[in-house]
Amino acid sequence: MLLNPRYLRIVFFFARVVINFVIWEIIIRRIGLRALATRTAPSRYTDAAKRFRALAIRMGGVMIKVGQFLSARVDVLPEYVTQELSGLQDEVPAENFDSIQVVIESELQSTLKEKFAQFDQTPLAAASLGQAHRAKLFSGEEVVVKVQRPHIEKLVEIDLAALRTVIGWLKRYSPIRKRADLEALLKEFSATLRDELDYVKEANNAARFGEMFKGNAGVRIPKVYPEFSTKKVLTLESVYFIKITDYESITRAGVDRSDVADRLFHTYLYQIFGEGFFHADPHPGNLFVEPANDDHAWRLVFVDFGMVGQVTPKIRAGLREAAIAIGTRDSARLVHAAVAMETLLPSADVNRIIEAETAVFDRFWGKTMKELRDTKPEEMRAFMREFRDVMYEMPLQVPENLIFLGRTVAILSGMCTGLNPDFNLFVGLAPFAQTLLAEETGNEGLDFWLNEAVEIGRKLLALPARLDGALNRIERGEFTVISKPSAEQKQQTQLIASALNRLTGGVIVAALIVAGTMLFVN
Repeated sequence: MLLNPRYLRIVFFFARVVINFVIWEIIIRRIGLRALATRTAPSRYTDAAKRFRALAIRMGGVMIKVGQFLSARVDVLPEYVTQELSGLQDEVPAENFDSIQVVIESELQSTLKEKFAQFDQTPLAAASLGQAHRAKLFSGEEVVVKVQRPHIEKLVEIDLAALRTVIGWLKRYSPIRKRADLEALLKEFSATLRDELDYVKEANNAARFGEMFKGNAGVRIPKVYPEFSTKKVLTLESVYFIKITDYESITRAGVDRSDVADRLFHTYLYQIFGEGFFHADPHPGNLFVEPANDDHAWRLVFVDFGMVGQVTPKIRAGLREAAIAIGTRDSARLVHAAVAMETLLPSADVNRIIEAETAVFDRFWGKTMKELRDTKPEEMRAFMREFRDVMYEMPLQVPENLIFLGRTVAILSGMCTGLNPDFNLFVGLAPFAQTLLAEETGNEGLDFWLNEAVEIGRKLLALPARLDGALNRIERGEFTVISKPSAEQKQQTQLIASALNRLTGGVIVAALIVAGTMLFVN
């Protein structure tokens, strides 16, 4: 595997990006040329995006998925980067039709002419793992036939081997190692990717989504044709309409883009909180807008159900708490939700993090994505100075069962912002949080309020004893006052001892930013 040209090409590409990052963002800035590094950053990152796009188009497989994820992050990445990568949604080269025909006829054990009344040899869409063709059944129904690329399983295994090499390096760095089990993340990512190569599972996923939304007139899920489907071939009802990122066409169809953003957002809230089962690959090639006609109003259309996520009861309860906390600006509740989901390290100073979250709510709650993105640098610097100790320690970890949900929410955030630059996460989440809160108190009724009263009473009854104990310790000379050093003091005392570690850490963190994105976020 180490001498495989594909494997070497991927590893060498990211090595070059990492070296470039270290030179400009660490070394150049530290020798007093910060202004030069800042001024040249757009051209350097645009060049890196161009080279990555060329690599992804040439290599296909997992690289395409990484590029599609990054191109959707318009809420985080600069426009010149996302714009450069956006072409990956449409530029995936198609497989030779003769090769595709061999796969279809082998899987269906019949010729195309015997199975389909018509079959378009020009692909409707080409994706990283397969491609889709329009066809018509002898019954007259128009369908889309999704076919896996030949030998795609072998290519995926090579890409995963390259990722495994990167993981072997990254896990040596303790701040990364203690925040996430990288090997477990790779194992989960690999399993999900292999599930995408099983179209029988995808057909079952599509059927489940069909049941979930059969009563929702605003969402459309394509029908599956099991008799024309196998592990490598999947035949679905044709539902390709206006691509969700074709903003001009959406507007020309008389559909308000802000309504599309809202429906997309609330549809995912329902999937995550209501069903605990969600479409985990919401890139622009998998979502469409069906214009209104005489029979129905406009509809949001989902395709490609190969990558799905499931929310465990424990995570679901934690996410529910987090949603209520964000909607009601309850920083303590938000931090406790993070503790429940095990996203905070055991050593984390919970009270200090609550202070930081309260400051976040005070300064940023209620702002649109555009306003958050346009926040003045001075305001961000002031916030980071105030909570430098929290930022320095970064007491966070990402459990593997939250990785795909995090990826989905990240892409979703970018898509909603692209549809509506004034999209407001807080405004959209607040009514949903209020509903959850009402359900919580309503369902628990008297028991809920009795438990709250008992908890408050318990703390009040314990207070005199705790005060008496503290006074006794003072009288015996056993009372100890612990003073925590300030962030500045801590930084000064650790500066010399950690200088070399910081330089080494910078190199590895750079690798995490560029190479780790495709594993850690996916």
